[in-house]
Amino acid sequence: MSHIIKPRQAATVILLRETEPKGFEVFLTRRPDAMPFLGGMYCFPGGVVRKDDRSLRMIERCRGLAPEQARKIASAQFSPRQALGIWVAAVRELFEEVGILLAVDSSGTAILPGKLCEKHRAAMDGSSTFLSLLRDEDLYCDLSSLVYFSHWQTPAQNALRFDTRFFIAALPRQQTPLETSEEVTHSIWLLPDLAMQRYGRGDLPMIFPTFASLRTLADFGTIESVMKEFRR
Repeated sequence: MSHIIKPRQAATVILLRETEPKGFEVFLTRRPDAMPFLGGMYCFPGGVVRKDDRSLRMIERCRGLAPEQARKIASAQFSPRQALGIWVAAVRELFEEVGILLAVDSSGTAILPGKLCEKHRAAMDGSSTFLSLLRDEDLYCDLSSLVYFSHWQTPAQNALRFDTRFFIAALPRQQTPLETSEEVTHSIWLLPDLAMQRYGRGDLPMIFPTFASLRTLADFGTIESVMKEFRR
């Protein structure tokens, strides 16, 4: 009997922005060809949940969602802190991969870009941590800006397996995602329908969970309607 690898917990964020005169686009990133998982594929920013994501010090730097609420949404298999760590991982990975920070200050006001590029460089070169960034700037992860969307698990036969929660979030005001980073060779904003058309032509490679997410989003006309549906 072959050994089945236990999947690692992960989180992914589907970033949305409004378009004129109506509708919305989805942010897709292309992973480097050399990456062992999804190399060369277009996907949404995300990554594995780390132990620090559910630490008490990190939980203290969160707003908008209680650990018990996160457990109720994600699964009873998690402790409240483990569940909330999935949301934290989504916020952290979005920042690390594309420089978008879903955070508020101590008064609950959404942050403006400011020194985000500088802070992103510090987080990526190892001179600072995500938690240090939040504490130094007196910021809090805005978990209310994430809406739980779906749950996917890598098939058992794969050598690398992930148990991933997908979230949706609107692009924060005055923030712009990085076009490239250490884990992104190319990025693009596309209408869900257009992304599926390009996939059909073979010039936008992606795995099924990405395509299925785009197909679901294509049924909605506004970001507001998407958020309303999946906040239920």
